[in-house]
Amino acid sequence: MFFKYVVVGDDIGVRVFGPIHGVAFIVYVVVAAAAWYRLRWGLWTGLFGLAASIPPLGTVVFERIASARGLLDPAEKRATRSGPGSD
Repeated sequence: MFFKYVVVGDDIGVRVFGPIHGVAFIVYVVVAAAAWYRLRWGLWTGLFGLAASIPPLGTVVFERIASARGLLDPAEKRATRSGPGSD
């Protein structure tokens, strides 16, 4: 839209960047669904991960929250489950 209304004045930017944006969106949704399955997220975490693709910068917010909670590193999740004193 920036190219359409500011830089060029026609829809060449939309024709170029529109499909790229669409592919990036689809790739994110597929990767988020795969992460949901592989990292064994709960229902709400998985749904928030998918919903993060909709608002601008939602994926950045989701990544920061999930990273802080240890939801993105399977090794960290295992270490938490088998933490000290669990022998």
